[in-house]
Amino acid sequence: MSLDTVAILSPGEMGGGVGAALVRHGHTAIACLAGRSAQTKARAERLGFRLCEDLDSMLAGADIVLSILPPEAARATAEEVAAAMRRTGKAPPYAELNAIAPDTSRAIEGVFRGTGADYIDGGIIGLPPAEGRKPTRIYVSGNAAPALDAFDGKDIAIHQCGPEIGRASAVKMCYASVSKGTNTLHTAAMTAAESLGVGDLLRAEIADSVPAVYERMQANIPRLPADSGRWIGEMEEIARTYASAGLPPGFHMAAAEIFRLLDSTPYGGETRETMDRARTMEQTVAACVVALRKREAAE
Repeated sequence: MSLDTVAILSPGEMGGGVGAALVRHGHTAIACLAGRSAQTKARAERLGFRLCEDLDSMLAGADIVLSILPPEAARATAEEVAAAMRRTGKAPPYAELNAIAPDTSRAIEGVFRGTGADYIDGGIIGLPPAEGRKPTRIYVSGNAAPALDAFDGKDIAIHQCGPEIGRASAVKMCYASVSKGTNTLHTAAMTAAESLGVGDLLRAEIADSVPAVYERMQANIPRLPADSGRWIGEMEEIARTYASAGLPPGFHMAAAEIFRLLDSTPYGGETRETMDRARTMEQTVAACVVALRKREAAE
């Protein structure tokens, strides 16, 4: 199967990075940005995307569709695309690459039944693709998943997980439960200690007993507010994943609350491009304590 023209919904940070990588390696990346801002459209064009007026025209030119969106938008977007497939009769494979639970992916697979489109379950791990950077890992599963091997080695590493829908999503969810979940635990511990007046003592103990953990806290906690708003839904999907495996979902429902707390600080409006990279862990935690006090006062 030729995958020369790749439709990406949507060219945000990750989707834009994936599209730009594929353009560098000879593919054509297209996107429908109807209703989006002029700034978003200009960014997509700068990354090498060709813009389409609507979903119908996008599908007409696409060899495959990659859905790379915030998890809470995955189902609604799939429904819009499936409706356009039924309307136009053009149904390229649809790769659901969002941070969603296996059960959510299987439910979205059902949206495409009757359209003629092959459905691919997937999950992305790592930073957006870039030249000179470790390849972004894309885990995929489903009978049609081998088609994505066409992208392997193009600043992307494709990992096949077998024919069962949901396996790739399970890898992504379990991985993120550790990586992002650990960051929220660190933030919660530091915020609790600061709130209880023992922040300096805890920092000193962690720095002495587990210096690698302390270095990770110092590096990661200040960066979390910029992503916190869009990671709330991912934590809720992880909680659903854990529940489906018979494990307590509360770990990551709590993680979602920590991201809500971070998002409510003055730093929650930052992006990765605009964040203050000189801000310290202590400053970020202090802002969390203030936000926590405001929340308690309002209750």
